[in-house]
Amino acid sequence: MGVANNITAILNFIAFLCSIPIIAAGIWLATKPENECIHLFRWPVVLLGFLILLVSLAGFVGAYWYKETLLAFYLCCMAILIGLLLILLVFAFVVTRADGGYDVPGRGYREYRLQGFSSWLRNHVVYSKNWDKIRPCLAETDVCSKLTQNYITADQFFMAHISPLQSGCCKPPTVCGYNYVNPTLWLNPVNPAADPDCYLWNNDQSQLCYNCNACKAGLLGNLRREWRKTNVILIVAVVVLIWVYVIACSAFKNAQTEDLFRRYKQGWV
Repeated sequence: MGVANNITAILNFIAFLCSIPIIAAGIWLATKPENECIHLFRWPVVLLGFLILLVSLAGFVGAYWYKETLLAFYLCCMAILIGLLLILLVFAFVVTRADGGYDVPGRGYREYRLQGFSSWLRNHVVYSKNWDKIRPCLAETDVCSKLTQNYITADQFFMAHISPLQSGCCKPPTVCGYNYVNPTLWLNPVNPAADPDCYLWNNDQSQLCYNCNACKAGLLGNLRREWRKTNVILIVAVVVLIWVYVIACSAFKNAQTEDLFRRYKQGWV
């Protein structure tokens, strides 16, 4: 096996290693309890990661045993996958750029306004028929019930750094002036006209604020926070993959040159 083929095989092994954090990030994103109800965003990263893994293996095999057709297939497919990964990154950055969160005086957590998020997220997650499926799904999770296990006193809860989803769905908006009993039980609002969500709050544990705009905003806030974390891993991975791909293209051309030179020499012998 020539030097160029050796380099190509090593580079494909690096690309194979890059697919592992992509798959891990996708699985982390897909298996978060808060994301179980949002099927649209769960598996694209995992799928891309597995495709990169398979194509990298094909490239490694093609380089190690110098299967020129397999190497050409690898270069073509990897270019497409890197392009798709870049599109996904740009798309995720654009739709998660806007942040509907705002600080609440005297509280450790933030609250969220639906209008603060991108129109694409609002239209495809909470302004569509998807919400009719998401709402009952959220009610069946333990996102809110965990709060009653972790926080007892009002001071503990008010200083807690709860998730955007918990902030929006598990309690009424602070502006309503409800009196705290426990994290999911609130009574006697002093300012119910301050926000339409104040009238939608229900102490029934299957209802809570799942019908509130604050809950929809909290879901988008959660989605935004987790995609931003995933984007960091994807950016590093795509930079390495582009670097590997460029060098692999050069090594592939050198391998073809070596093969042509070897045939030329054999022709003279």
